[in-house]
Amino acid sequence: MEMTLTLPEHLEARLSPREMSLHLAIGLFVTEEATLGQAAEVAGLSQADFLRELGRRRIPIHYGREELAADLRAVEALAAR
Repeated sequence: MEMTLTLPEHLEARLSPREMSLHLAIGLFVTEEATLGQAAEVAGLSQADFLRELGRRRIPIHYGREELAADLRAVEALAAR
């Protein structure tokens, strides 16, 4: 889906479309409206680059026990091959 967003002139003059996309993606991620992958896609970045951007801004990632358990299951499945 494509969306048109009207911003106040002072913001539109200061931010490039890429920066606006990044700010939107970070906001969606921080409020848990989007996953890391979804937010990275909104920002037009790889997940690794989006993670680096979060780190640069000192924004913590959401990584709880459920995510850890899912990652461990994925690693175990790959190791069993």
